[in-house]
Amino acid sequence: MKYMIILGIDPGTTRIGYAVIEKKDADNLNLLTYGCLEPKNKQQKDRLGEISSLISDLILKYHPEVLAIEKIFFTKNAKTVISVSEARGVIINSANSLNLQIFDFTPLEVKFAITGYGRAEKEQVKQMVCRILKIEKKPILDDTSDALAIALTACYTSPKLFINK
Repeated sequence: MKYMIILGIDPGTTRIGYAVIEKKDADNLNLLTYGCLEPKNKQQKDRLGEISSLISDLILKYHPEVLAIEKIFFTKNAKTVISVSEARGVIINSANSLNLQIFDFTPLEVKFAITGYGRAEKEQVKQMVCRILKIEKKPILDDTSDALAIALTACYTSPKLFINK
C-alpha cells in the first residue's frame, strides 16, 4: 500500500512542537511520533543553527515528503514575531534543502480543519486531535498539540496529499 508521511511543525524559538503522521489513505492515519524540540543555545544566532540541525535530524529519521507548518499571526510583541519568523525560515529552509513539499496554515485554518470552527479554543483542538489520532493522554504542551493539529490539517485539506489506491 502506498502512503505519505507528513511532518507537522509549530514553530518557535525555545520550543518547537512536532508531529509525524503516516497517511495511508483519506481515512487511515498512523501517528509515528510527536513531541517538543527544545534548543539549548541561549543566543538566537546559535539557536537557529541548532533548530536547523534538529529539524534536519527529524526529516532524515522519518523521511516525510511534506512539511506542514503554522503561519505566523500578528501579535503585539514585535520582538517575538521577528525571532519566531527567523526560526520558521530556518525550518522551511531545512525542509526545502531536503526536497519536502511545504504547506503552511494559519491558526484559523487549523482550528477549522480540526474542529469545524475557526475560533475554537486550544482545549477543543487538543481534544479533537486526541480523538482523531486515538491518543489516550492529552499532550501537556500546547506546542505539541498544535503540531499534531497542523499535521492533521495537511492530511485533511491538501488535495495533493490524497493517495490513489
